Amino acid sequence: MPKSLEILAPAGDEACLDAALKAGADAVYFGLDAGFNARARATNFSVGSLPTVMNKIHDFGCRGYLTVNTLVFDHELFDIERLVAAAAKAGVDALIVQDIGVARLIQGLVPALRLHASTQMTCTDLASVQFARSLGMSRVTLARELSLREIAEITKACQVPCEVFAHGALCISYSGQCLTSEALGGRSANRGACAQACRLPFELVVDVFARISVTSRTCSHRRTWTQARACQTFWQRAWPRSKSRDA
Repeated sequence: MPKSLEILAPAGDEACLDAALKAGADAVYFGLDAGFNARARATNFSVGSLPTVMNKIHDFGCRGYLTVNTLVFDHELFDIERLVAAAAKAGVDALIVQDIGVARLIQGLVPALRLHASTQMTCTDLASVQFARSLGMSRVTLARELSLREIAEITKACQVPCEVFAHGALCISYSGQCLTSEALGGRSANRGACAQACRLPFELVVDVFARISVTSRTCSHRRTWTQARACQTFWQRAWPRSKSRDA
């Protein structure tokens, strides 16, 4: 297992790419405007620009990873094949994937192209990391919801390099498993179109009568002890009132 850390930065457009390279990133990850990446709202890059983008990245002595980290429908597989072929021809260093079927398709098309498991694959324990490795993943991006202790336990026991997010947004739900955005607004997080509904303030209604406004982060299981106490206080206020109404 490598002892040194790789600093991997996102590049949603040309300006972000230049900033990451000049700031000393070891590698960058980016998506294409053709879709199939979890940052659909970013500017992204065109398929035709891939050779130029990869040449720039390699000129800086860095690595470039292309995101194909959404779920894919059967009728889109031909588009995926063309995208993968273009990526391989342009010299992309690895593809970051979520869909198990896509991973197997890529292995059949370009066996030499390295695959990284996206955080969207929800690898939260050793078994899921081992499963990702069985799919041919040369690296696994662990779920962002893990604690430092859980990360240490997994990396100590697994035989594949692991990657973790050190900065950025943290969803209320588990990445790759949340259907809130799709259910509320028809924008699937697993298709790169999350509306981030969990970040909005909302009102919890208990048996119609008890209405308490809370923020989406108040009752997250990943918050601090003080916030957890606030969450407990909230339920203590809400539950007796609802029970009295039932009685």
